[in-house]
Amino acid sequence: MAYVSVNGAVKYFSREDGSEMLVLNGVSFETREQGITVLLGPSGCGKSTLLNVIAGLEKLDRGEIEFRASQDSTREPRLGYVFQDPRLLNWKRVEGNLTFALRGMKVPRREWGQRLDKYLDLVGLSEFRRQYPLYLSGGMRQRIGLARALAVEPELLLMDEPFSKLDQLTSRKLRQDAVGICSRLKQTALLVTHDVEEAAYMGDRIVIFSARPARIVEVVDNPLALAERDFDDVNFIQFKKKLLNTVLKLVEQETR
Repeated sequence: MAYVSVNGAVKYFSREDGSEMLVLNGVSFETREQGITVLLGPSGCGKSTLLNVIAGLEKLDRGEIEFRASQDSTREPRLGYVFQDPRLLNWKRVEGNLTFALRGMKVPRREWGQRLDKYLDLVGLSEFRRQYPLYLSGGMRQRIGLARALAVEPELLLMDEPFSKLDQLTSRKLRQDAVGICSRLKQTALLVTHDVEEAAYMGDRIVIFSARPARIVEVVDNPLALAERDFDDVNFIQFKKKLLNTVLKLVEQETR
């Protein structure tokens, strides 16, 4: 059981001329426990910046990030990160990429074999464990990235547009698989996207951002259970249209 609470997040970036650019303007929301929370908004609005703050790669200028993780609240939660690019070590085999992450997270070696079997099976790549990433397709490489992030058994899984560079058929299949895996594992996850269909399908909670400087426009809990999220179903299409209209209004306001 884990969730994240973002309270009044403010973040500036320095420009080359010495001035400061406001990126996050008092952002506050909570993730869903054992579900996928989606950060949806226009490109460049600060979604990935906030994800990097949560990951500890950036620091806020004001505000705070509060984690609630498992029974031990005295330690930092375990995080898994799935990047837009897989960021694999091409000189290591598939299994070597996973064990590299396990070693980095100080997972006992005696657990490595079991975790490799479990998470490569979950993403459908058990038979490719001895293969090098360069010989695999883009979709397969992204599956390795997902397996690597899950193998450390994170309390919070971070995903930064992991399917945005894949073709339509591959990305749709990976979205379906990723949602199914997160549901099966009861995984708490945070996904960044500007793809409305992806948000409507994957998100149990959708946090809609304005254009930069980002503020929260609306937080929407998905009215459709996972089993009801059919890309061609009228209820799904109507929910997707609602999200799209909200985002389009933001873009229109930005261009005025």
